Amino acid sequence: MLDSFPTPPPQSAYIWSVFTKPWAGLPGDELGRLVAGLGFTGAEIPVRDTAFVTPATAAKVLPEFTEQLRAEGVEPISIASDLDESTFQAAADARVPMIRIMADLGPDGYVASVRRTRVLLEDAAGHAAQYGVQIGVQPHHGRFVSSTLGVMQLLDALPTEHFKLVWDAAHDALAGDDPRVTLPLAAERLGIVNLKNAIYLQADGAWKTHFVQGTEGLSDWTVIFETLHQLNYQGPICLSGQYSDPSVPVEERLRVDLAAARGVSLL
Repeated sequence: MLDSFPTPPPQSAYIWSVFTKPWAGLPGDELGRLVAGLGFTGAEIPVRDTAFVTPATAAKVLPEFTEQLRAEGVEPISIASDLDESTFQAAADARVPMIRIMADLGPDGYVASVRRTRVLLEDAAGHAAQYGVQIGVQPHHGRFVSSTLGVMQLLDALPTEHFKLVWDAAHDALAGDDPRVTLPLAAERLGIVNLKNAIYLQADGAWKTHFVQGTEGLSDWTVIFETLHQLNYQGPICLSGQYSDPSVPVEERLRVDLAAARGVSLL
């Protein structure tokens, strides 16, 4: 168990946010109190069939849900959902600035998958402009476009004001990349910085990803914040709340990681 929580340093300029997937079934008022109690002032909301807000109910439920979060001092920074026009309209009505997606790879291979996702993004460009809601694309280890460079190539020549990169510390490290390279590469499109950490563990004859506390993995959060300072980034920092070991409650782990992130952000 984590015996004690470090005392967080004073707030910095960042919007300290959390992906609320661990509590996806909670209504907005309960979620807002929980998130604020953990020390966060922002949240990314899953809008999925398994969550309290679903794609089918988003038009009606999301605006009230986000106002309940705001009543607790928690500002919605994004939703994790799809790119249907109804999702853009719901996000706009709820004053949520971004829809986050990942670029998945299908059985037809990388090139065909990227081409298909590019068409999807081009088709959604009009909705982004009409509703004033950005599209954020996150690299993800595994059967997705997994690197910052890959996502930047996917977004090449699309309007910067509408298409952003959601940079992810764990997946950047799992790809073998260096934040001193990838963050400047993405600077013009940097919309959200996700913080989590991971290692590779050998199991059943294969190397598998294992998500850990922020101070224990392949990603060096101190280097990340040094680079963000150099870039004068002042957007949302979002802790993803993803941990492979369930023996410690996610809330305890997030308190520790938020304190650690705030600490290195002020160095």
